Amino acid sequence: MKKTVVSLFAVVLLLSSLTVVFANGNGNGHGYGKDKGKGNPHKFRLGVEQLLNEQKDLIEGQKVGLITNPTGVDQDLNSIVDLLHNDPDVELTALYGPEHGVRGSAQAGDYVEYYIDEQTGLPVYSLYGETRKPTPEMLEDIDVLLFDIQDVGTRFYTYIYTMAYAMEAAAENDLPFIVLDRPNPISGDKVEGPVLDPEYASFVGNYPIPLRHGMTVGELAKFFNEEYDIGADLTVVEMNGWDRDEYYDETPLEFVLPSPNMPTFDTALVYPGAALIEGTNVSEGRGTTKPFQLIGAPFINSTELAAALNDLELQGVTFRAASFTPSFSKHSGELSNGVEIHVMDRDKFKPVEAGLHLVKTIHDMYPDDFAFRAENSNGVSFFDNLIGNGWIREGIESGRSVDEMKAEWQDELDAFKEVREQYLIYR
Repeated sequence: MKKTVVSLFAVVLLLSSLTVVFANGNGNGHGYGKDKGKGNPHKFRLGVEQLLNEQKDLIEGQKVGLITNPTGVDQDLNSIVDLLHNDPDVELTALYGPEHGVRGSAQAGDYVEYYIDEQTGLPVYSLYGETRKPTPEMLEDIDVLLFDIQDVGTRFYTYIYTMAYAMEAAAENDLPFIVLDRPNPISGDKVEGPVLDPEYASFVGNYPIPLRHGMTVGELAKFFNEEYDIGADLTVVEMNGWDRDEYYDETPLEFVLPSPNMPTFDTALVYPGAALIEGTNVSEGRGTTKPFQLIGAPFINSTELAAALNDLELQGVTFRAASFTPSFSKHSGELSNGVEIHVMDRDKFKPVEAGLHLVKTIHDMYPDDFAFRAENSNGVSFFDNLIGNGWIREGIESGRSVDEMKAEWQDELDAFKEVREQYLIYR
């Protein structure tokens, strides 16, 4: 009898524990305000959830224009397009798509045209077509412009410049601009790389910020608006319960592809440095299942390259010899040899430093085959646009070490960090 009572008591305790786990959101489901499962007393909410739960007055009775893509979802993966379109208190009148489009179907650099969204019947204006800035005609039927897109924490990811151009348009057309904030997936407490030289400004780097900026889109919006005199009537709907040192997989959020070649959170971790390979004739892994993690070319010996990179003993990363055949983009259909980047300790890993070592090592090992992308009429290579200056490419070609180049950019990086502090929302 005593054993039976003890057994029943154990079952009750187990069921109670399971109830608490699922009530706190630590099971498979996510819901508004679920705990993060690591003892934090604050409830986690995205900007979109804060808007609809706490600050709907910002858009009630207004004609709303929405800049978004597939990442514009709540914790239950409901699209903000559907949430607003189906909300009786909100009048959603227009959609605006960045690079890759509102539904995320276009490849990098593909021209995106105006169309009617099949799901809602709303007009979709492209901000990656004939113009990258909303025109007055595009804004005729709205009272407020809303931005909800997941960034990846790297300067050359174009969505933050779509946001900045839209802020300019909102200021010029006397429209309020609202940013619904989201986490920096690679954490918000690490800042790395050279600050962009304004002479090398482009759509893959339009403001003097470092490659890994350590800010959320909301913080960047405040920074751009004040430091570069955009003058938008800006409101940032802040997240609740996000800490600066958190990576994306430490939140309750599911990872939704921000673009076709950003399939996983692991991709975002290596992207600030590995994407520099885009400025060369080496494949950055587009056309494979691991873009930016697989790096290679037909002229590379994978075993030799992996050994050379591992001999550098870079913190938090191991390079594994790997071969792959891209299905599109550089070296499409050709067997390419190189490495896969394995992040072993993300807190010690420095992606920009690793990316520069990757470029320099391939340059030095294969001088007759390696090449930077061709210069344009102004003597600027796409690599220069990505790194944000011309002197690093020259340094690699002249044999300078990565440590020397890091020391040269440090003063500007420190100055940026001081200014950045004024715009940080989360501590």
